[in-house]
Amino acid sequence: MKKFYEVSIPLSGEVAEFILARLSGLGFLGFIEEDERVVAYLEKDRLDAGSLHVLLSENNISGAKISEIEDRNWNAEWESDYEPVIIDGKIMVRAPFHDPVPDIEWDIIIEPKMSFGTAHHETTSQMLSLIARMDLAGKSVLDMGCGTAVLAILASKMGATHIFAVDNDEWAYRNALENTILNNTEDIEVFLGDRGSLENRHFDIIIANINRNILLQDIPYYAAALKPGGTLMMSGFYLDDLEQINNKGVSCRLRLADSRSKNKWTAAVFIKDQAND
Repeated sequence: MKKFYEVSIPLSGEVAEFILARLSGLGFLGFIEEDERVVAYLEKDRLDAGSLHVLLSENNISGAKISEIEDRNWNAEWESDYEPVIIDGKIMVRAPFHDPVPDIEWDIIIEPKMSFGTAHHETTSQMLSLIARMDLAGKSVLDMGCGTAVLAILASKMGATHIFAVDNDEWAYRNALENTILNNTEDIEVFLGDRGSLENRHFDIIIANINRNILLQDIPYYAAALKPGGTLMMSGFYLDDLEQINNKGVSCRLRLADSRSKNKWTAAVFIKDQAND
């Protein structure tokens, strides 16, 4: 049975958004914001206690509590206060115990569990909004670091083909498979893996909602897997990180075409020039 660390940190206001971004960079997931406190979860063998201590001390944060917990029914934990999300009036992300809403164009059912991607977080909701504005009919799509596979599922419902969803976490992998079945989108190929899974594969559109550090490492691999004229959409980073993300994209011959921010969480769209091979 997996074991997790539950880290409870007293946070509020803008500093909370900054610390959440940095915790995401350290591999934390499953954030819950309570009254002036953030609770984050991490698999036991992934905790870098030194980096966490440095992050907290550099930002003068004290009173953090770390508890070891065992794997449990995370879905039951979420159900107590989990609410559906409606984006742009046409996308609904809900759990199976929520009723559908009339006149919603794309209804997505997600078993949240411990995977990232329920549309409650600004990064996921912004990515869903960006995807909904695209013409995906017949396009090949990669959802990298897919979590719940919510982004891949929307792509499938919008007519994309040859959809490849990848996550390196076994829990997320199993959750993604479950969600593709719930949404009748079994055409999505779900893989347990990392950037090595991209070898000899090419896509019209690549979606990566992960975190700054992994994006910076993997942008060259995304660029290599992107077809000329293709689109790379990324989120999971803070507004202050956009310049660094853009510089990495430029070094890989990717052009920043659009970006948006909400509560300083940012999503960016890059295009691979037609002249690039």
